[in-house]
Amino acid sequence: MTYDPTGHLLLTPIDKDAPARVRRLRELGLGERSEPAFDEFAHRLADVTGVPFSMVNFIDENRQFFAGLHTPEGTHWGTHSGGGLGAAVAGAAGVGRFMARDHGYCPHVVVRRKALVLEDVCDYPRFAGNPVVDEIGIRSYMGAPLMDRTGVALGTICVVDTDVRPWGRAGLETIKAMAAELMEQIDRREGGML
Repeated sequence: MTYDPTGHLLLTPIDKDAPARVRRLRELGLGERSEPAFDEFAHRLADVTGVPFSMVNFIDENRQFFAGLHTPEGTHWGTHSGGGLGAAVAGAAGVGRFMARDHGYCPHVVVRRKALVLEDVCDYPRFAGNPVVDEIGIRSYMGAPLMDRTGVALGTICVVDTDVRPWGRAGLETIKAMAAELMEQIDRREGGML
């Protein structure tokens, strides 16, 4: 982690692997458009974990792209029209797919290359100050990296809630297993492309 000139901890981790990730995402044709299979996976992930919001998220050097997205019908993220997920998700087609890299917790998962479980984000000073807390009201997060067969963390799958969630070990095992399942699907698809 680094500090800004005023001495505050910067919330978004430095991502030295971003150029390799971008190259790999391009090779796989991922991260530029939504796909019904990823939306279906996000819907199933939300159902399995019992959350209102879930994503299949690919991350480049500047932004996050929700290739798969589940939100409750008729619900828009956040109440602020000026930024955050409210602005990112509200789009011309009703649901946008992009979010700044400094919003949310998935960039941490990608850099750490392991799952992150935050039952109450406010319990962690490093994560409580993230823009998604104040702008959107996110209180709980659970995500796992999508580790490609070449060793590149392509992105994440994640679930979030506006309420505190006791994820526990069962939640951690579920998110990790579902990330592995999605990577198997991506690997099979790549095998068909070769």
